[in-house]
Amino acid sequence: MKITRAVLEMRAASRAARGKGQRLGLVPTMGALHEGHLALVRAAKSQCDVVAASIFVNPLQFGPSEDLSKYPRTFERDCERLEKEGVEFLFAPPVEEMYPGGARSYVNVEGLSEKLDGKSRPGHFRGVTTVVSKLFHIVEPDLAFFGQKDAAQVAIIRRMVRDLNIPAEIVVCPIVREPDGLAMSSRNAYLNGQQRKSALLLNRSLAHIRELFQRGERDGTALIAAGKHVLGEDPSVRLDYFEIVNPETLDPVAEIRQNSLVAVAAYVGTTRLIDNILLG
Repeated sequence: MKITRAVLEMRAASRAARGKGQRLGLVPTMGALHEGHLALVRAAKSQCDVVAASIFVNPLQFGPSEDLSKYPRTFERDCERLEKEGVEFLFAPPVEEMYPGGARSYVNVEGLSEKLDGKSRPGHFRGVTTVVSKLFHIVEPDLAFFGQKDAAQVAIIRRMVRDLNIPAEIVVCPIVREPDGLAMSSRNAYLNGQQRKSALLLNRSLAHIRELFQRGERDGTALIAAGKHVLGEDPSVRLDYFEIVNPETLDPVAEIRQNSLVAVAAYVGTTRLIDNILLG
């Protein structure tokens, strides 16, 4: 696996691969890799001739009171795992390479970036779309792989790609869960033993809504109330949002239909976790 830290070097490597007619896949990450990330890598390997991954803890998507400084960084272990999966290129630039001094340009998807996580984390999605657009311009992938766990991010990146005519196909892979149902996340490392048990309520609340939907319940207000009731079983779990939305527009849905997105975010201790399901 070739590790590159400079934009020009990564761009040259990817263009050389594509110049040979090879189908290039990109898996963007912030490191601290787990099986969810590796599932994206395996999907990329199955659909592409060459796979590039990126590791970049993007400061633009962290708010002033968020966990940028303590975000888990396990670079050497990450490299070992990516190499074992057969990744050909790893792009791991320093901050000054991605955001040279004086950089003042941003990408913002208006009308979507203020919803779900964007509502409680102002500016977060502007940071996401800015760095992802930069990665797309640097790597120029044919396909880019993202996880369904970040459903709002997926909707926003898809809209950005469409609106800006970026020639990359977005591939969305299912949520990877621990055996007990907890959605895999780099932030799970912050949880102590009791918090780890409490975090299971997110998935349990979603499963309860799915069960009610399968029984015929279609009223969004009733379904959300039922999900919140499950979360309320543990007072240490502090709700951020619980919404049922259109997965493309992220607008709330009152009369629930197939493929409606049920999304939840909550704090367990000081750790903010997200999870979601698609109904039907």
